[in-house]
Amino acid sequence: MGWMVPVGVVGAMSASHAFRTWVRAKHGYPLEDEKGSKRGALGYRGGTGPDDQRKVELLSNENERLTGQVSRLEERIAVLERIATDPAERTAREIEALRDR
Repeated sequence: MGWMVPVGVVGAMSASHAFRTWVRAKHGYPLEDEKGSKRGALGYRGGTGPDDQRKVELLSNENERLTGQVSRLEERIAVLERIATDPAERTAREIEALRDR
């Protein structure tokens, strides 16, 4: 039974380290490897290899797509705000004008 205390301490320390590493990785904090050097949560060490360039390109494309989507949504919101704040008869006239076309 005397062996349970050291095993429990080592197990608790290992579990604590694993939990801290998981939390740091989840929130994007840099991680430390066995040698103590820091690296990013996804293994990024600061280089500009082909994988890193590809990631930047993909993120740039996604950023452009999302920016365009936000612009379209802002335009739609502006139209909805105009409809909600304009008098009812003006909106009715515009709808009738569209029907007449």
